[in-house]
Amino acid sequence: MWSNFYASGGWGMHPVAVFGFFMIVGAVLYALRPESRYQRLVVAFGALTFASGVLASATGICTSAHYIQEVEPAKQLGILSLGIEESMHGIVLACMLVVLGGLLALVGVLRSPNAPLARAA
Repeated sequence: MWSNFYASGGWGMHPVAVFGFFMIVGAVLYALRPESRYQRLVVAFGALTFASGVLASATGICTSAHYIQEVEPAKQLGILSLGIEESMHGIVLACMLVVLGGLLALVGVLRSPNAPLARAA
């Protein structure tokens, strides 16, 4: 599965990767300089990353379901399950990027002068 993960996800992996890249960049900026403008950037690109992952997976599943009738009936279930498995790669990539971006942004939250831990000290 992992050896051709990106390629088997199809065209929808590209917007997920682009939005995820910008989210990671924003999260690194927010970790280095915890300013609210970077925080908003991370949230906006995180939402775009996740939404594009859902869209990529949904269109892949729809395409698999649309063309399954062209496969001989004995192989339809196997082919449909493979199509759905590959279609889910978009949402898996989106979730991985959002988790990574969230962890990086958490560093900025903890470094922020308004952080709950900073006020308690």
